[in-house]
Amino acid sequence: MPQPNPPPTPHRQPAHTLAPEAATGGAALAVGVVRHALIVATFCCSIALALTLGGKGPWDQNLVYSLAIGMVSWAVIEAGRITLARHEAGMWPRGWRGIALVAAGTVTGFGAGTALGDLWCQCSTWARWQATPGALATVLVITTLATVAASFFFYSRGTARALQARIALTERDAAEARLKLLETQLEPHMLFNTLANLRVLIALDPARAQAMLDHLIAYLRATLTASRATHHPLADEFDRLRDYLELMAVRMGPRLHYALDLPEALRQVPVPPLLLQPLVENAIRHGLEPQVAGGHISVRASVQPGAHSTPSAPATQYLVLEVSDTGVGLGHNARPTPGTTAPAASTHFGLAQVRERLATLHGSAGTLDLIAASAGGTSASVRFPLKIQHP
Repeated sequence: MPQPNPPPTPHRQPAHTLAPEAATGGAALAVGVVRHALIVATFCCSIALALTLGGKGPWDQNLVYSLAIGMVSWAVIEAGRITLARHEAGMWPRGWRGIALVAAGTVTGFGAGTALGDLWCQCSTWARWQATPGALATVLVITTLATVAASFFFYSRGTARALQARIALTERDAAEARLKLLETQLEPHMLFNTLANLRVLIALDPARAQAMLDHLIAYLRATLTASRATHHPLADEFDRLRDYLELMAVRMGPRLHYALDLPEALRQVPVPPLLLQPLVENAIRHGLEPQVAGGHISVRASVQPGAHSTPSAPATQYLVLEVSDTGVGLGHNARPTPGTTAPAASTHFGLAQVRERLATLHGSAGTLDLIAASAGGTSASVRFPLKIQHP
């Protein structure tokens, strides 16, 4: 019995959508052929059992003829399907070619399979058909119905797989588009805040404003290329945070101290650009700035094992990114320093951006938690499944 796949649909990657076993190489194709053969053999055994229970002959003969006819029909159709797939977009021939292929497989399987069964059983099916009126028509009907039923089963199965692949690809494209939209919203948000601070600093300290403007130009130049990608290495994310913190240090002076801790093994982990930027910005605007003495910001990356981890079956590892500050802490009512107003909407915007990007990429596995430190200050912790990429 054949294993047809659905006709190709208009898509940018039809081969991957409709025939993943063909798209991934000869080994995957061979595995698929073996799997199809086992399914067909099981189907043939079921037909032999049904014929035996219906009083249509002994089990051994029914099994031999059913396997011979079914496997020959499947082999012809499978070989034709794979051959024609090299010249067409999908793995199942379109239009009349598909119908002709099934018909050829049915006729060839009926003739050659019957001959093989006669050879094995040392008998003449033709003589038996001549002695039994209607026997030939019965066998032809059974063979045709079995082939059509198996073809429909495999075709429906292939159609479902193709639809699942298309849905997954569409969801991935939508997620990428959503991430780019979120990032385009986030970058102007950071830029507007920086320009507002620069405007205040121009009147108070022109020299520091000039230095801040130089840092801003360097920061924007460095981030222009990276912002066009959906992911970049964690090392690049930390470099951009360092640029931003240096930019803020020009304005805040000795009131801002920071430390970045990135283990060497995690430098190539892919993360969305500007993932930690809103958390660092919130730590400065709502933690350190309302505090006269300023404070310290630390950003660190680490790995945590998931739950239910055992030596034989290790659980998924999670990347944890923590942004901690020694500022006023959560729920504090202190006002920001003059000229640096920080409305609550700004905080909500940044945190909502981070949460939405994590949900888009990792679903419920990506989380953002805010924790009030016992000694004062706030810790924001981002957690999602770890994927390490080696350079």
